[in-house]
Amino acid sequence: MSFLPDIAETLARARSDLRLGLAVVLADDGAGVLALAAETLTDARLTDLRELGGRAVLAITARRAETLKARPYDGDLARIAIPADATATWVQAVADPADDLRAPMKGPLTAEREGPADLHRLALRIAKTARILPAVVVLPLEGATGFARDHQLTLVNAARARVEMEQASPMHPVVSARVPLEVSEAGRVHVFRPEDGSEEHYAIEIGRPARDSAVLARLHSACFTGDLLGSLKCDCGPQLRGALAQMGEAGAGVLLYLNQEGRGIGLANKMRAYSLQDQGFDTVEANHRLGFEDDERDFRIGADILKRMGFGKVRLLTNNPAKIAMMEKNGIAVTERVPLKVGETPQNRAYLATKAKKSGHLL
Repeated sequence: MSFLPDIAETLARARSDLRLGLAVVLADDGAGVLALAAETLTDARLTDLRELGGRAVLAITARRAETLKARPYDGDLARIAIPADATATWVQAVADPADDLRAPMKGPLTAEREGPADLHRLALRIAKTARILPAVVVLPLEGATGFARDHQLTLVNAARARVEMEQASPMHPVVSARVPLEVSEAGRVHVFRPEDGSEEHYAIEIGRPARDSAVLARLHSACFTGDLLGSLKCDCGPQLRGALAQMGEAGAGVLLYLNQEGRGIGLANKMRAYSLQDQGFDTVEANHRLGFEDDERDFRIGADILKRMGFGKVRLLTNNPAKIAMMEKNGIAVTERVPLKVGETPQNRAYLATKAKKSGHLL
């Protein structure tokens, strides 16, 4: 029936459920697990989980495991045994590095090494796309399909989910309207919506850029603190305004405003990273302690929007070689890299140095 959700819609439900504190069921080739996000776990739900029997574990990424001196036997993740007397607070303390320096001893932590970890890996990927901490309580489940039906839980077909999550969700134009801007009265804002239910993204078109030549373009990831509040911890706000100013001076350009806050980890996790930076960690170290990679963004989104707007070539305003490589890989020719060196402050000088040293930015 057409009323049944497809896999993209089911994953959207799963992300929402994890954020709310609900369990989701993942099933694959007869195997199944019950998964609950560590961040939203309650003692009541942990008790319910234990009453089902079996051995629950806390799945964390290898980045977080390294911080905790736990063995990531599964390569990119570790399955931490949850003690019989552990509370939701204990689980969250292992997942969240906020108090690592004050209370560094979380264990001893025992990492499991027997059996497959494929469903644990999928659970972590879903948690990341839900913009919550990448840490999930996982319990093996017999009769997963029936359990999900009986308890009205979202059931995710793991094989279909893996295929879906490897692909960039197609972008569809929703609406565009003229918006006169300070840099150019000939401004137009386009709104694009992905099929997977995630955040919308925007394209700000300056003037009437030709589609048959390289357009001056920037892929700008949303930065609430820098773009809106004028934060001095980063150079995002000055880059946004500087890129628009260059497009206004040129008379034409397109700025893609991608809702991938905090290099793709979301605003709440970005604030967690800022708190860790106050403890002395640099921006990359903070991301790793939270369980994320240096950069979790997907620049395929920008390439898709550009192509849907009719652009095939760009002069890219960026200091990030990764953006150039991703554009080229996804069918957008980058004819020139246009440097955008603005916004250095005493407060962000170390941050910029880390981006250059550890992330390869050309500063």
